[in-house]
Amino acid sequence: MVARFGREAIAESLAVAADAGMTAIWLATVADLAVLALDPVKGLYAHRDFEPGEVWADHQRQLDSLREATRDAGLQVLISCEGADFLEGDLSRLEEVVALGVSSLTLVHYRVNELGDVQTEQPAHGGLTAFGKDVVAECNRLGVVVDCAHASTDTTMDVLTASRHPVMISHSHLHGPGPSHPRLLSESHARAVADAGGLIGAWPSGVVCRNLDDFGDEILRLVDLVGVDHVGIGTDMDGNYRPVLTEYRQFDELAEYLAAQGLSAADIEKVFGRNAFALLVAVQG
Repeated sequence: MVARFGREAIAESLAVAADAGMTAIWLATVADLAVLALDPVKGLYAHRDFEPGEVWADHQRQLDSLREATRDAGLQVLISCEGADFLEGDLSRLEEVVALGVSSLTLVHYRVNELGDVQTEQPAHGGLTAFGKDVVAECNRLGVVVDCAHASTDTTMDVLTASRHPVMISHSHLHGPGPSHPRLLSESHARAVADAGGLIGAWPSGVVCRNLDDFGDEILRLVDLVGVDHVGIGTDMDGNYRPVLTEYRQFDELAEYLAAQGLSAADIEKVFGRNAFALLVAVQG
């Protein structure tokens, strides 16, 4: 796993992205960061509970770092929260972080929180909780994009029922004939999100991909299944597992590969950012 934290690391990443021609980037806080550990077999998991006040304080620290590091970014920066653990049952905190610039919310991450079940742990709630439905409704009211990455299939289906706006799965793959993993999506899971007008970000992770061409093939599999208007890129750039896309300049190489496989320039633009912008417009109005 690549992990680069702190204001200097964030500022450096943004400078590299701008130099590579990126015009916008989505950065994320990680709500359960303080309690995560790495198991050699299981992968990331929450190995302890939060101390009183810990999750909210750490989330505020991360938001402050992001806002400070992105002040002179030179490109459009969007802020996401990966995991809504920081809410701790207090819906008013969502409006507070939105006022600080948050535009999307990943409901769950690796820790099973008060909102719903995750892909990498046994179900605890049977899907989206009552509080999770309240959070989805508040996201709709505030114009926050709901992200179902890491959410179990049942949780995602409940979100689609609860939300009046389309949602996204910011970074994932489809299940395929090769290696399997709990983070991957069934065809029905992916189709349900797309059929509701949502977006799926293809994930350049070593869970499935061995190289950049493999990642290109995963993008095309998603396009073939759900349609090009519902596919984006979810790099997970500084927190990915054995990533096959490690530099923003590789987008040029990726575009060349997709074009060689028959994807038009207009469709490549959609996948590389126009679809994500359209989702923001649909949610924010």
